[in-house]
Amino acid sequence: MIESISPTQARNLVLLSQRLPPVKQNGAATTATLSAIEHLGYIQIDTISVIQRAHHHTLWNRNPRYQTDHLDQLMRDKQIFEYWSHAASYLPMRDYRFSLPRKKAIASGSIRHWYTPDHKLMDLVLNRIIGEGPLMARDFVYSGKKVGAWDSKPAKRALEYLFQQGKLMSPHRESFHKVYDLTERVLPTGVDTSFPAPREHARFLISRYLRANGLGQASEICYLTKNMKQSITKSLDEMVSSGQLMQAGVNGKVYYVFPGSLELLDKPQVRMKAKILSPFDNLIIQRKRMQNLFGFDYFLECYHPAIKRKYGYFVLPILWKGKLVARMDCKADRKAGVFHIKNIALEPTLKRIEPFALALSKELASFMTFNGCNDVQIHKATPNTFRSILAELIP
Repeated sequence: MIESISPTQARNLVLLSQRLPPVKQNGAATTATLSAIEHLGYIQIDTISVIQRAHHHTLWNRNPRYQTDHLDQLMRDKQIFEYWSHAASYLPMRDYRFSLPRKKAIASGSIRHWYTPDHKLMDLVLNRIIGEGPLMARDFVYSGKKVGAWDSKPAKRALEYLFQQGKLMSPHRESFHKVYDLTERVLPTGVDTSFPAPREHARFLISRYLRANGLGQASEICYLTKNMKQSITKSLDEMVSSGQLMQAGVNGKVYYVFPGSLELLDKPQVRMKAKILSPFDNLIIQRKRMQNLFGFDYFLECYHPAIKRKYGYFVLPILWKGKLVARMDCKADRKAGVFHIKNIALEPTLKRIEPFALALSKELASFMTFNGCNDVQIHKATPNTFRSILAELIP
């Protein structure tokens, strides 16, 4: 039997599961950061720095006490590690064993990495790390031409291939550059390294996704994973049959959900607080899902030539009252201390403009501080009248 829930209920379930907006948390700030990573299952890493990088931004939205040194501290304490989720990510160390199937697949060649492996160079790189200890790509001298989409040198590609295979891990980063060491020297004592069976792995991916996202479809749970669709689909059917999962209908689409998750809908939600989201936030990383559930058509335009952009280079979706109601192209000039709102566009469905402007002005004050800025300039708004409305409210 499929239970129908309204689009509003579905959105509330998603946001409560995503912990957006966040609720007050007790204990140490780093503990709250670790809790967010373990609950969400991963935090995507990104290099774009026109504002605070995506991994910091995503965690700050779940933990208002977040500091950018938390990730390095948790890495050095061996409570999280870097590897691949659907993209380069920080992952809970407690889930380490579920990274092993991908590592084995890359080592066997059944999954291809970006680069063609140079086994001779990989052996040379590995032997240097065995003998010298942790090294970075810059520790390998190379004067030739860099190649590939990321202009990487051969030693960097060898390091990354060994990293993807699981022979190397990163104990920490230095100035955002990855440090590499032998996996056995990075893993904490007592971590579970047993290889999960396919059925167990599939159920882990299902449970991790539904815990963090409230409800999901098979295609969403399989998002950018390799060779898992059949196993996940089979496990979903089994879990429904056994009563571990139920099916919920939203706008004619069928989703999977834990029966107990619907109890979240009885919890109060901080709806009037606005949240400015990263393009790589766990909530919105699947654009088709956002279109289906939130009616929000979003595309990250930084990968397009400037002339083809509609909203701007690095546009941030804005959440308010359970909906995605606006998008904002920003740049933080940290040296001058100025936060530039290059463009802010309201969704046509947003009617309560003044209350939204008040909520956004309060969030902007915190967001500017988080980005090292104490002043703001609003260059463009749609509708144009929103520019003056917002400007008058910002301290």
